[in-house]
Parts: sequence; structure tokens; C-alpha cells
Amino acid sequence: MVVEGEMESNVTEPESFWDILQEMDPAWTTTVLLVPCVVVLTAGFFYLYSAVIGLLSKTSVRNKVVVITDALSGLGKECAGVFHKGGARLILCGKCWDKLEELADDLANASDPTVTFPPKLVLLDFGDMDSMPEAVEEILECYGCLDILILNSSMKLRAPAQTVSLETDRLLMDNNYFGPATLAKGVLPSMISRRTGHLVLVNSIQGKLAVPFRTTYAASKHAVQAFFDSLRAEVEEYGISVSTINHTFISPSSSSSPEASTSRSLWSLLYTKKPLGVSPDEAATEIVKTLNNKKKEVVIAPSLPKVALYARSFFPNVFFAVMAAGVNNAAACEDM
Repeated sequence: MVVEGEMESNVTEPESFWDILQEMDPAWTTTVLLVPCVVVLTAGFFYLYSAVIGLLSKTSVRNKVVVITDALSGLGKECAGVFHKGGARLILCGKCWDKLEELADDLANASDPTVTFPPKLVLLDFGDMDSMPEAVEEILECYGCLDILILNSSMKLRAPAQTVSLETDRLLMDNNYFGPATLAKGVLPSMISRRTGHLVLVNSIQGKLAVPFRTTYAASKHAVQAFFDSLRAEVEEYGISVSTINHTFISPSSSSSPEASTSRSLWSLLYTKKPLGVSPDEAATEIVKTLNNKKKEVVIAPSLPKVALYARSFFPNVFFAVMAAGVNNAAACEDM
């Protein structure tokens, strides 16, 4: 019996969680209690944020006529999905009729037909300027007017300036400048007569910041940026808003592109896709916010490109030196 008593005396009941916390250092106790609370609050914040964005997307475009150029791109499809679910009267523009029909079918299958409108489709190719008058007329005939024009089209080129032909220069200018400007001018009379409307230009950050080997591309982006910056003041008295959204670039929804494997010079860090690209859903969210707050200018970029923008304005010689060093570094890497 004595042995059994000794054995029983050595048996201790397991401590509760609160007993363990009381024995721990107060700092550790605070940490253990705060971390789950922070996680829960953060998750709740992001949930509320997504809910608010979803609500805004519905209230800002419901029953409004929204034109999306290059609706077949990653961003175009994302915007089409968001606005279609929000009850907008969509006019989807693109170069391929079959793919436009496929996109329209996908939108119809993924939504409630009792609260959405079937999208209208228009063939639009900024590379064919002769077809622009007919395309503008067709867009206006869809609903007789439009409320929002999202100019999303873009043609990219990376090459040394001396290797780019004049024909290619013209093609880039048609797609990136003359096309969007012509479409905007074509729909402006309708907006002015109704004294309402919103033009949204989705533009590259190279509309503000030019880097090597993108001479014609940067020139076209600077041109279209200047056009809409000038237009903003002209049409404000008619109740028309003009917004520009500058991004580093829209990342594809698929895997990385060939550029991800190239050598990284000093200036290429501004445009490397994996760390600095903007996803289509992020860009679409920014467009929704811009339609609500009517902000005139938005830059979607990490810290480094934004620093480069300020450096170009306030320390141009330093900026030019960094660009030149980047070109030399890239050339050296290619020789290795």
C-alpha cells in the first residue's frame, strides 16, 4: 500500500492552457494571445474590403453602357466579368469575332440572366484606322449612347531604335495613340450632349517614364498620355471625367514569359514581370475604384518605379546615368 501511495503521489494532472500562460513570460503571453487576434482581424479586413469592392462594382456600373476595348486580353476579360455581374450594358470590342462570341457565352453562363444584360459585340482593330469611323458608328448604335469608355488596347515592342522600320513605328502609333484618340473623339459628342461620361485610359508607366530599347513604344505611350491629360481640362465643364491609370505592365494569367529568363540590367528591374507586374484582377479592382472616386491619375507600381518617376523629374542627370549604366550592364551580360 505504501508503494501504491508513493506512485499515486507522483502522478500529476495535466496543466490547462491558461495555467501554462500564467507560467510563461508576460511578453510571450501577449504574443501568443495577439497573433491569432491579428490573423483574424486581417482576414476580416480583407473580406470586408473584397465585399465593399464587389458592392462598388455593382453600384457604379449598374445599367450603364460600358465599352471595353481589347476585351479579349487578360484585363479585358477581367473587367468584362466584373462589370457584367455588376449589371452593366457591355459593349465588348476585339479583333476576333469568334473569340468575342466565346467570351460573351462564358459571361452569360456564369451569371444570372434576370439581372444582367447580354453583351453586344463590335469588331475593333486600332491597327486598321480606315475601319475606325464604321466601328465608332457601330458602338454608338448599340445603345444610342455610352457612359464609360475603357481604353485597354496596347501594342508592345522591344528593340534597338535603329532596327525598327517606319512601318512598325506607324503601326505602334496607330494602336497606342491614333486608335484610342480617334475612338475617344468619336464618342465625345454623345457624352457632351448628355453632359456625362467617363473616359478611362489604361496606359503603361512608360507614358511617363521612358527606358531604353522601347523608343517607339514609349513615344506612343507619351503621346496618348498627353492627349488625355489635355482632354481632361477641355471636357470637365461638360461633366465628363478623364482618368489615366499607369501600370508597370499587366502580368499574364499564365506562366512566366521569356523575358523572365533574360539577364536583369539595372533598368530592367523596373519591368521584370514576376516581382513588379500587376495582375488583371488587381488592375480591374483599381479601375472600379477609379470609376467611383473619379480620380484623375492613378499609378499602379511598386516603390522602385515610383522612385524612378521622381528621380526623372528632380534628378534627371542621375536618372539618365542609371539608364546608360543599365544598357552597358545588359550588353556585358549578353557578351558573357
